[in-house]
Amino acid sequence: MTRIHDMGGRFGDGPVPREDDESRTFAKDWHGRALALTVAAGALGKWNIDASRHVKECLPPADYARFGYYEKWLAGLANLLVEHGIASPEEIATGRSDAPAPDDLAARRLDAARVKTALRSGGPSARDSSDGPAFALGAQVRTSAIAGNRMQNGGHTRLPAYAAGRVGTVVLHHGAHVFPDSNAHFNGEAPQHLYTVSFAAGDLWQHAESPHDEVRLDLWEGYLEPA
Repeated sequence: MTRIHDMGGRFGDGPVPREDDESRTFAKDWHGRALALTVAAGALGKWNIDASRHVKECLPPADYARFGYYEKWLAGLANLLVEHGIASPEEIATGRSDAPAPDDLAARRLDAARVKTALRSGGPSARDSSDGPAFALGAQVRTSAIAGNRMQNGGHTRLPAYAAGRVGTVVLHHGAHVFPDSNAHFNGEAPQHLYTVSFAAGDLWQHAESPHDEVRLDLWEGYLEPA
């Protein structure tokens, strides 16, 4: 199926607008608050970063197309809060809670003193694996012919459609990392080896700017096979 968020190489979506003042951290004051809400809610431990990415992808296509970057964040967050029983649609609409937070959520509240540490820690996804990497540096690999989640129909995946079925070269190996296709749906971390794969731009795009241009993608082992 066509995924509304998978826009690479797609025609007809119009120009990409540039911010008038790109020196600002946030173009609008509420953008910073959207980030703060997202980080604070994520600290409650009810979902992971892959699930938060997938919920944005599942926004209605008309909303996804018209929403700005941080509007997508807030819309996805609202859906997660409702899905996990943290807030009701009415509470979100009014901005007022109907009842005190349960003790388990209150205990995970992200206090101001912990914010800087939480932001600096990021979201590490490196994991140990008993299996060695299937591909060495310099190996020629072909990506899956269909950029879809093989574990769940319509599920999250990090293989973009424009790179499906294309041949590239492994240029970096990052060790084993959490597999988003599984983790986004709470089916376990299922770590796989992660590689940076280089593709000639002319093998991906109809009109490459230069024959020397390349596109590098970080791709999990399950997306790849020997070319």
